[in-house]
Amino acid sequence: MRFALYARTSTAEFQDPVSSCGWQREAAQILVAGQGVIVAEFVDIGYSRRLPWSERPQSAELLAALTDSDRGWDAIVVGEYERAFSGDQLTQLLPLFQSYGVQLWMPEAGGPVDPESPMHQALMLLLGGQSQREVLRARHRVLAAMRNQAADQGRFLGGRPPYGYRLVDAGPHPNRAHARWGRRLHRLDADPATAPHVRWMFAQRLVGVSVARIARMLNERGVPCPSDVDRERNPHRSGHVWTLRTVAAILGNPRYTGRQVWNRRSGSVSDATQRGWNAPQEWAISTKPSHPALVSDDDFVAAQAIRAARPTQDGSPRVYLLAGLLKCGFCGHRLDSHWVNGRPGYRCRHGYTSARPRTASGPKFLYIREDRLLAELSAHVGGRGQEGPAEIVSALRANGLVIVCHAATRVVTELNAEEPAPQGRLFMG
Repeated sequence: MRFALYARTSTAEFQDPVSSCGWQREAAQILVAGQGVIVAEFVDIGYSRRLPWSERPQSAELLAALTDSDRGWDAIVVGEYERAFSGDQLTQLLPLFQSYGVQLWMPEAGGPVDPESPMHQALMLLLGGQSQREVLRARHRVLAAMRNQAADQGRFLGGRPPYGYRLVDAGPHPNRAHARWGRRLHRLDADPATAPHVRWMFAQRLVGVSVARIARMLNERGVPCPSDVDRERNPHRSGHVWTLRTVAAILGNPRYTGRQVWNRRSGSVSDATQRGWNAPQEWAISTKPSHPALVSDDDFVAAQAIRAARPTQDGSPRVYLLAGLLKCGFCGHRLDSHWVNGRPGYRCRHGYTSARPRTASGPKFLYIREDRLLAELSAHVGGRGQEGPAEIVSALRANGLVIVCHAATRVVTELNAEEPAPQGRLFMG
C-alpha cells in the first residue's frame, strides 16, 4: 500500500521543522511497517491545528489530490493525532476520505481508522476533546501570565516598538534557565530621532489641529513616517508618506503615557486569522510607569476628546453638537460631520469614497440634518421637550449613549450594544 504522510509544525521560529517532521515521519513509518511505504509527504509549517484543512496550504493540496485517480498513493498516515486535527475536524473529514476510497492511518488507532467502529468513534471524540482542551488550557495560562506581566510588572511583551520609542536592554531574563542561555529582557526608551515628532503631534492636537492637517504638515516638513524609519519590520509598506490613519493610531496609543498596555487587540479562539480591537476595559495597563512618557496622562486624555474646528469663510468655527454620537444602522460606522447649505449635518457613505465609488446596487448614503435630529430628540428623548439641545447632548455623553440612525428611524442605545433595537429607545425620524 502506498501512503501519503501529513505532518505539521506549529511555528517556524520556535521549532525545528526538520526535527519535528522527522519524528512524525518515524512514528508513521513504524505504524505502516510491513503494510506499505510512504511515497508522498504534505508538511505544513507555521500553521495552527485550529485552522481547518482547507486553510492550510499542504493539507488543502492533499484534499485536492483526492480527486485525482493518478495521485500515486492509496491512504493517508499521520504521526500523531494532534499534529493533524483539532476538535471535530477528523469527524468531518472521514466521510470525504471514504468517498474517494482513501483510508486514514494513525498511531492512536493502531492502524486504519474505521468510521463504523463504535470504539473508533469514541476514540475520535476523546482525542478531539483532548486536543481542544489542550489548546484552551495553554491559551488561558499564557494569556493570564501575559496579563500579569504587563499589569503588575510592566514588562515589554514583544512586538515592534511604537514610533517614537526604541528597545533597550532591561537586564537578564527572570527565568534562570533563559538567563543562562543568554536571553535578556527589553524595555521601551525614547528614540532621540523620532520622539520629538510624537511630542509635536500631541501638542498640535491639543491646540485643535485636525489629524489630517497634522499628517500634511509632517509630509511637508519631510518627517520620515514609521514604515520609513523601520524598513526591516515594514517591508510590506511603501514607507513614503504619513497617512491620516497612521497619525490617528499614534494619537490614540496609550503607551505614549509611559505605561505598558497589552491586549488592545486579540485573536479569535475559533479562528486564528481573525483579529479585532478590544474594549478599553479589557486592556491590561501597568500600575506604574514602565518607560519614559512622551505625553502626560492628562494631555493624552484631553487629546482623545478634541475635535478639530474647521474655520468658515467668516472665521467662525463650525460646531457639531452630535459629533461622535451617531452610528449608522446599516453598516455600524460612525456618521461623519458634514457641513452643507450653511448648517451642520451628518452622513454615512458606508465605507465608500471618491476612490471607491458606490455601486449601482449599493445602499444609499445616509444624510441627517442636525437641527431636525435635535428637534426629534427634544420631542422624544427630552420627555415634554423642556430640555434644550445642549442639555440633551450632555446627557447622552454622560450616560454613554449613542443614536443608531436608520433611514426612517433612530434608536438611542448604549455605546457598546451590539443589538440596539431590543433594549434601545426607538423614535421616528
